[in-house]
Amino acid sequence: MSRGSALSAWVEREADEALVCGLESAGFDRLIARLLAIRGISPAETEGFFSPSVSQLAKPCELPGLDAAAEVVLRSVVSGDKIVVFGDYDCDGVCASAILAIALGAISGASPKPAVFLPERLTEGYGMTEASVSRMLAENDGVKLVITVDNGINSVDEVARLKSLGLSVVVTDHHLPGGTLPAADALVNPKVASPKYLEGLCGAGVAFMLANAVVTRARERGLYSGHNVGGPLLVLAGLATVTDIMPLTGQNRILVSEALKRFHSLAPTGLKELFLRASRTASQALTSKDFGFLIGPRINAAGRIASGMEALRLILATDREECREYARVVDVRNTERKSIEQTMLDEALSKIVPGAPAQVIDLPDGHPGVAGIVAARVLERIGEDPAECGPKPVCVVVRGHGSARAPEGYNVRDAFVSASDALDRFGGHAAAGGFSVKEGMVDRFRELFCDSCAAQQAMRPEGSAGVQCLDAWLEPSDITLDFAEAVQRMEPFGEGNPEPLFGLRGVQFSEVRPIGAEGRHLSVSFRNADIPKSVWWNKGAKVEELRSASHLAYDVVFALEISEYITRHVELRLVDIQPGVTRTPTRPA
Repeated sequence: MSRGSALSAWVEREADEALVCGLESAGFDRLIARLLAIRGISPAETEGFFSPSVSQLAKPCELPGLDAAAEVVLRSVVSGDKIVVFGDYDCDGVCASAILAIALGAISGASPKPAVFLPERLTEGYGMTEASVSRMLAENDGVKLVITVDNGINSVDEVARLKSLGLSVVVTDHHLPGGTLPAADALVNPKVASPKYLEGLCGAGVAFMLANAVVTRARERGLYSGHNVGGPLLVLAGLATVTDIMPLTGQNRILVSEALKRFHSLAPTGLKELFLRASRTASQALTSKDFGFLIGPRINAAGRIASGMEALRLILATDREECREYARVVDVRNTERKSIEQTMLDEALSKIVPGAPAQVIDLPDGHPGVAGIVAARVLERIGEDPAECGPKPVCVVVRGHGSARAPEGYNVRDAFVSASDALDRFGGHAAAGGFSVKEGMVDRFRELFCDSCAAQQAMRPEGSAGVQCLDAWLEPSDITLDFAEAVQRMEPFGEGNPEPLFGLRGVQFSEVRPIGAEGRHLSVSFRNADIPKSVWWNKGAKVEELRSASHLAYDVVFALEISEYITRHVELRLVDIQPGVTRTPTRPA
């Protein structure tokens, strides 16, 4: 459910009162104690939560299959075998590929250096397919070992093909397996076998652990004499964890927190140049938003619009001038992606069927690489429409290939299963997925998918549509710099540790004015001087509506931000505005 939606009601999240009291007894302010309790953080866990450290990272041997994989890889390096890292074109796959390429290339005697192969999104599709494996073999004559990263767990036939040719294969992945596992020489996937604290690793997280295991063994055997590459690899793993929307708890929280702290000193030069181009500043301390909204989408854009190899070259380059040029190219891809996205979004919005249990939108002239983003944008717009009573699942289909996005309470993978008669292939999870429609069966797919979503909607708790949760209703006096700094110490925010949202009831505006290019955003000031100034991004079109009703009292929902402009102070980032004092409905079970 989009946090930017104009929803019918906001309710406070539930917090275990006993846990809140325990945290208060441990010295936490009651509001901070409530935020921690909502996230299930006990007093005993607070030190690790607020001070994550690389010393707390799990040992590679704790991930089943990793020791065996490390032995296969190092044996191949020592033998001088040609090795291909078989990755993916998204940020997770590109970062995972770079991690192994850097680590294996740094081992003494690693000759030839490992090659990296990334499939082409538009012509070969995700992961190992018949087409991508054929091209990989054609381009890498004499290859002896193939290591998959961020893919391979469902490539049973493709792995069997490589094995039949006499190749060794190591599969590392983090996606859900099918009914049969590939017969690889070694297999590492936390979704297949793993202690619970490692289940949330992304593809680059798994590659990071494999790289550490291989390098450790190489060092023990006198094969590793190069400089320490662990820092750059950690940055790549942290970036991929945020971009791939992994839960930012436990081991992932450590990876991301350390990656953010070490970015300016240890990130690959190309990533630093990309961040500088995207943010226009090199001095600021990074947050998870910088990974998730500045760097990650630009890495993804290369694979969506052109080739993931453009992003890989950026990460692997060491010459600063080359890095600057690669950063320019990748940034241009992101600009192209935005333009294509806007064109497709405009057409998609014109094809919405009001009141439908789901939207299946066919855009035959669109770009397949942008279908998922457009589906997410349509989902947001549906959530903003009061007539829809909450967001509904959205599929965008481009020339037979589609992407789906769904709000909380729906499961698109289950809907794919129900519509499988009309599909050639599909995959994903509850909130998102991809699929290919059989030729001429888009209408049939729409019918089956909508029927499944209607059935899922009927099973949702009564009154749950249009309800969103915030962390706490505040009084203006609660919004202090000290409180904002305490909230900021809960970073990094993301999946599993969402950025706290707060609400104020019955406030009035003193000024509403457009800001930014073409007045796309709003600056909102309040009559109560204790309430800081706020910004409502991408809501410039609402300026006259809010000005004409400025005499009314509003409820506002927002996140806290700290600005360093002129003086250090608190600002509000608005998420929703509702006229009148919000009702407090019963929270759905």
